[in-house]
Amino acid sequence: MEIDGISDTLFVEVRNNEEKQVSFASIDLKTGKAWFKDFTTPERWLTGIEAAYDGVLLLHNYQSETGPAHKGLVAINAQMAETLWSNYTHAFDHLTVNGPVVYDTRIHPRQLFLADIKTGAISRIYEPYVYKEFTNDIVLPEILPVELLPSEIKAIHPFGNSVHYLKYNNLRIVSLHALKAGQLNQLLYIFKVSVDGFQDVYEDLLSANIQKIQPEAFILHKNRLVYIKNKSELKVLPL
Repeated sequence: MEIDGISDTLFVEVRNNEEKQVSFASIDLKTGKAWFKDFTTPERWLTGIEAAYDGVLLLHNYQSETGPAHKGLVAINAQMAETLWSNYTHAFDHLTVNGPVVYDTRIHPRQLFLADIKTGAISRIYEPYVYKEFTNDIVLPEILPVELLPSEIKAIHPFGNSVHYLKYNNLRIVSLHALKAGQLNQLLYIFKVSVDGFQDVYEDLLSANIQKIQPEAFILHKNRLVYIKNKSELKVLPL
């Protein structure tokens, strides 16, 4: 997943390993409307999400089938699923508040330039002290050992040595694993903190009967909790 913090658009990359096909989807985080889904490019497999900025999804290709190095850029309109521009010699370096910084993979040593996200045109040489890096307002949970958890969470008997834990105002968001009837499940809880202690105000079963500990299950973007259930269902909760 990638989130465009300017337009509040969430982009999803879906990889079908059996068919070697990558597809993309675009969702309005404010309304839940799917702008597009199952969007594919002429490059079926060696492509992926690079960045998202100001209503544009930026995709990358690879220099080779066997290496991780990126090469090539394709810009997609977030709502129309239209290709705005493409450049197969440039590569992405990072985002600034003024847009993406790119470089020509044919030129060594590497020279960085500021690019127009809407057109792909190179506007000027990148100056790090002039153009500040862009922050996307995504907050990741911290990993806490079980012994540091509040007693209300310990009472759930988390499986393993740690849980994913995030504080947001008077809410505590927790993702943990627990055993039920001998099966390992991954669960999400939201607790409200008051003078009376912790109150369980929301819970969801993220995955049941799993074989191993799963990675972090949620992120926070502005005031929205974003998570995936059963590896197939995207949920967004306003907090």
